[in-house]
Amino acid sequence: MIDLVARSFTTELGTAPGTSVIVENRAGAGGTIGTAVVAKAAPDGQTLLFTAASHTINGSLYAKLPYDPIRDFAGVAVVGTSGYMLIASSPVPARTVAELLAYAKANPGKLNYTTAGIGSASHLSMAYLAGMSGVDLVHVPMKGMGEAANEVVSGRSHLIIFAGGTQYAREPRVRLLGLTSLKRWKSLPDVPTISESGLPGYEFDTWFGLLAPAATPRNIVARINAEVNTLVKEPLIIERLAKQSLEPLVLSPDAFDQLLRSNFEKMAKVVAISGAKVE
Repeated sequence: MIDLVARSFTTELGTAPGTSVIVENRAGAGGTIGTAVVAKAAPDGQTLLFTAASHTINGSLYAKLPYDPIRDFAGVAVVGTSGYMLIASSPVPARTVAELLAYAKANPGKLNYTTAGIGSASHLSMAYLAGMSGVDLVHVPMKGMGEAANEVVSGRSHLIIFAGGTQYAREPRVRLLGLTSLKRWKSLPDVPTISESGLPGYEFDTWFGLLAPAATPRNIVARINAEVNTLVKEPLIIERLAKQSLEPLVLSPDAFDQLLRSNFEKMAKVVAISGAKVE
């Protein structure tokens, strides 16, 4: 999804005179391989990292990283934010989050949930929900989100927290119970948040944005920030982001740095609750 979001605005970002933008997908090890490359890149504004909240999650999830997710990076610009959807297979006897939690408490260990793997956002978000509510859910890690979602749609598994995918709101074999964000989505105005429908205070969302090596001059950071902030106000970019269930967000570099620090602290607690660790 990070690659798709990146390509939703980089063409326009590269239209300034003398500017071109190349998106290079450095996959592997939960994104830490590409992140390490940018951490060690020349701080000249030519090499940036487009990433998401997984950047701060990895700081607590991985036992060792070749970089520090906070000290080695400068926040440049946020593009948008997005939440996730809590989905239940239709045989699960719950139509609201409150009903789901009541059933899970009455039947500890009976419900399971699929994820894209240990330490993934789909895992941590559900582990956080279980920890906050005090319910016992069985984790079933899969090899990817597609396989995990299919298990719930087919009825072989009970629950999943899924990114985007508003098509599941119309899928009769599943039931969309709530959103992980604190606010309802414009694309699904009738779907309540988890916080308002059974677990007050629950929030698990992600941001998407550009980071630069920490020593990048502030004037370069400010220039790129201004260019991105202008783009995410354009109707065409807003439409593209909406297709990925993203809501545009404009932040200054300093505000983005503050978001990184606060998100890192929160995700450290979430990872601890989940018990997830990658050596």
